[in-house]
Amino acid sequence: MTDAHLDRRSLFLAGAGVATSAALVTFEPATAGERTRTKTFKGRFAGDDVPDWVYLPFRVPKGVRAISVKYDYAPVSLGPTSLNVVDIGIFDPSGRGLGSTKGFRGWSGGKRRSFRLSRTSATPGYLAGPITPGRWNLILGPYQITPAGTPYRVDVTLHFGRPGKRFRPRPAPASVPGTGPGWYRGDLHVHTVHSDGSQTPRDVIGYARKAGLDFIGTSEHNTSSAQRIWGRVVPKGFLVIPGEEVTTRAGHWLAAGLPTGTWIDWRYRPEDGRLAGFTERVRRLKGLAIAAHPYQIGGGNGWQFGDDFAEMDAVEVWNGPWSGLNAAANTKAVARWHDLLTAGVFKPAVGNSDTHQAAQRIGLAQTVVRADRLSVAALMAGYRAGHSWITGSSAVDLEFTATLGGSRAECGDRLASGPADQVTVRLHASGVPAGSVATLIGPGATTYGAPVVGGADGALLVEQSVPGGTPFVRAEIRQGPAATDAMVALTNPIFLT
Repeated sequence: MTDAHLDRRSLFLAGAGVATSAALVTFEPATAGERTRTKTFKGRFAGDDVPDWVYLPFRVPKGVRAISVKYDYAPVSLGPTSLNVVDIGIFDPSGRGLGSTKGFRGWSGGKRRSFRLSRTSATPGYLAGPITPGRWNLILGPYQITPAGTPYRVDVTLHFGRPGKRFRPRPAPASVPGTGPGWYRGDLHVHTVHSDGSQTPRDVIGYARKAGLDFIGTSEHNTSSAQRIWGRVVPKGFLVIPGEEVTTRAGHWLAAGLPTGTWIDWRYRPEDGRLAGFTERVRRLKGLAIAAHPYQIGGGNGWQFGDDFAEMDAVEVWNGPWSGLNAAANTKAVARWHDLLTAGVFKPAVGNSDTHQAAQRIGLAQTVVRADRLSVAALMAGYRAGHSWITGSSAVDLEFTATLGGSRAECGDRLASGPADQVTVRLHASGVPAGSVATLIGPGATTYGAPVVGGADGALLVEQSVPGGTPFVRAEIRQGPAATDAMVALTNPIFLT
C-alpha cells in the first residue's frame, strides 16, 4: 500500500473554492491471476486553514471492471449535528473542474463509509458507467473541523476483469397521460437512500400516495443518481420530477424540473461569484431554482448568498412541520418573503417536507399548483408564476380569488384595477382545524377586514372588499390569532394592479 499525504503547497483556487490536491497514486496493470489491488491515502484535517475540498488523484490502468472505496475519520457528535465530518465523492478522467458534468461519478457526503461503482451498477448516490483508464479523483469535503481535527484514511481498491453489462437508466415519464387543467399537490424536497435518507424510492412513492400527493420532486444532495431509476417504481397516474438539492457550504437550493441525468455543481461560496451561472443553467433547461430552508439553523443550512434571493426563482418559506426550530425558521422566511413582496420583488413561495425518513412525513408541507396538466413542464410553469398555495395536509383545500366586474384572478394572477375600484377578495377553505384563523394581508402591515375564525366543521369563509390598485393581497390561515401560531395554509399573492 502507498500513503499519499496532502501537500499544502499545492493550494490552488480553481473556481470551486479553496482546494488542495494530494500526490498522484498510480496503479499498475494487473499481473496474471491478480483480481484486486488496494492503495491508501492518509492524512489529517485540523486547525483553521482546512480547505473546502481535497482531491485524491489516482491513475487507473486498463482492465479494471470496478472501483470500490472505503474510508474512515473521527466525527464528533453533538446530538442533532456533528463536527469533524468528512464528505466524499468521485470524478472520472473526463474532469473534475467546476461544472464538470461529464466527469462527475457520484457523491454520498458523510452518509456512507464505502461505495462501489462499475459499468453495470453503483452504490446509491453514484453513477454506474465505464471504468475508463486514466486519472480519477476522489473528492473529500472536510466540514466543521475542530482545532484538534480528525485523521482520515481512504482505501481505494481496483477490481480487475472484464466489464459487465451496461447499466440502462429507467427515468420516470415526464408527464401523466390523460390529465388536464387543475390543481395538483406535490412535494419537491424529498430524500432517499440515494443521499442521506433512509427511505427507498419505492417507500417514498407509497408514502406520497397515502399523503394524497399527485407528484414529488427527487432532490438528493449533490447527486443525480436517483433521477436515473425512478421509472422502475413510479406507478401510473403519479409524477416524479427530476431535481437535486444543491448543497453548498453557504446555503442549499433546489434545482427542480431538470432533464433526467442533469447534475448541478455545488463547489462554490458567495465570494466566488458562481451561483448565478448555475441557476441560469437550470433556467435554460426549463427548471426552477428554489432557495431551500433559508433560515434553518445549522452549519451550511442558512442562506448566505444575499437575502434578496436575487439568483433564485422561488423561496421555500415552509419547510417541514411548523413546530420547534422549524417554526422559527419558517416564520423568518415568511416575514422576509413578505418584505420582498412589499418592496415589489416577487419570488413565489414554496412549501416542502424535506423528508429523509418515514417519521418526517412527506407532504408536510406541500404546494398545490395550478397547471395545464400533470407534467414536469406544466408544473414548473405553475411554480414559476406563483399559481400556487401551501398547506401541511391534503385534507386542507381552499379557493382564493379576486373579482372585479367580469374579471377573476387566482394565486399569482394580475387583476387590472384602479383607485376608484373595489375588488372583491374571497377565501374559502375546508378541512382546516377547528378555530383556525384566516387573515387577508397586503403590503407592509396592512390587513383587510377582521380575521375570520373557522368553525368546528373545518370550513372557513372570508369575503372582503379591497381597494383597487393595491399592489397585492394574499391570505394566511393559522391555528390561532397570533403571528406565532402554526400555519395551516399560505397563498401566493394576487396582484391588483
